[in-house]
Amino acid sequence: MSPLLATLVYAVGIGVIFYLDRDERDRTSGSLWVPVVWLLINGSRPVSAWFQTGTPAGEVSADGSPMDAAVYGAVIAAGVVVLCTRARRVLDFVKSNPVILLFVAYCLISTMWADDGFVAFKRWIKSAGDVIMIVIVLTDPNPLAAIKRFLCRAGYVLIPASILCIKYYPQWGRAYNPWTWEPMYTGVTTFKNLLGMTVLVGALATLWCAIRSWYELQGMRRWQHLGAEAVILAMSVYLLLTADSMTSFSCLLLAGTVMIVASRSFVMNRPWILHLTVAAAISVAVVALFFDNSGGMVKELGRNSSLTGRTAIWSEVIVLSRQFPWFGAGFESFWMGDRLLIMWRVVKGIQEAHDGYLEVYANLGWVGIALLGTLIVVGYRNVMDAWRRNVTIGTVKIGFFVTALIYSLTEAGFRMMSPVWLGFLLAAITIPPRRLKRKAAPVRSKVASLEPEPYPSLAATYKAGF
Repeated sequence: MSPLLATLVYAVGIGVIFYLDRDERDRTSGSLWVPVVWLLINGSRPVSAWFQTGTPAGEVSADGSPMDAAVYGAVIAAGVVVLCTRARRVLDFVKSNPVILLFVAYCLISTMWADDGFVAFKRWIKSAGDVIMIVIVLTDPNPLAAIKRFLCRAGYVLIPASILCIKYYPQWGRAYNPWTWEPMYTGVTTFKNLLGMTVLVGALATLWCAIRSWYELQGMRRWQHLGAEAVILAMSVYLLLTADSMTSFSCLLLAGTVMIVASRSFVMNRPWILHLTVAAAISVAVVALFFDNSGGMVKELGRNSSLTGRTAIWSEVIVLSRQFPWFGAGFESFWMGDRLLIMWRVVKGIQEAHDGYLEVYANLGWVGIALLGTLIVVGYRNVMDAWRRNVTIGTVKIGFFVTALIYSLTEAGFRMMSPVWLGFLLAAITIPPRRLKRKAAPVRSKVASLEPEPYPSLAATYKAGF
């Protein structure tokens, strides 16, 4: 099949998937396209990269090209305009989420002691864009439908398009590691790890949609939705295995299990089961990585006991970070100057710590770690509160929350503009209490729901005997 014909076939296929998974009852603001565009760009590659073949190594001391700066600036500006039109709802979010605002503020302050304060400040502006986009999604008049469309509009495009690029456009979909010259599959992204991250987020969103379809729809509508979602899930598994992205594949299995448990009716009156499942999922990952002396669990995933050189990277990052233990090198500034050259002696071309917690420590010090820890604790409380009030919203939140915690054990998950970070923000940011309206459920009268909501919550569905 020629590339042009394949492109047409895939385009039609993507259109069919959107058609089958549509729901006329969903009504969202047109402003939702702003965060969708943000996720499409950050889940693939910079706009400028599409105008050249190969995989660029990227800038180390500066961020991208003027074209990319203009695109990011335009999307962020559009996001600010949208939030200005929702001033009252945004004010509620500000009052309800002081911890995330404190974390963002500390990141801004840390640019003052960065090696290159101007570059650090530009990176902070982009990171602020992440928060802006998530707030746009959660302040939509229909938050439930907005979350689905935000995640699925991007995932349903990027996942099939990655297969298309790998098979028919190898100048984009395949590449060689510029430092080791090992072949790798990149899809619509610039590196296999980013492909795994993008597919992971899209697959989790699709799994959530499949859970909703199974419990909330009936008859032919249920099967047409499940058919479209099954295709995307199959594509996701294929991509993760083809790209050999075992971190993302493991996260999909563990977080997906948590989501399925969270949606079960018998768990809704026994929240301790969900707490135990979350703890078990995280414990399995931690034990496999750090306490399995034989390395057997890691080897089952095709990795060695050094986690593909990560242990050497971690040791060197810790040594270099001792120069500024309390406040770090400054926001997104550790991988600059002499430190970068020293790290390249360990692994050529490395530009991240391959551990989200260590990455935060290197850039923001113990103060940053303390703020991140607070954000995780408060975020989990927010996730569980959302799950108790509306199990449908809570299921997707708990999935992305667990994903971020596990993924960051071996990758820089708490990093600006990454799909996993966006998912973590979506989970951790709470929806203000005044946007929650009590309504009686058929049996469990204390179930609350987000309004307006196109579907009954899963809790209400179960209690109704569906």
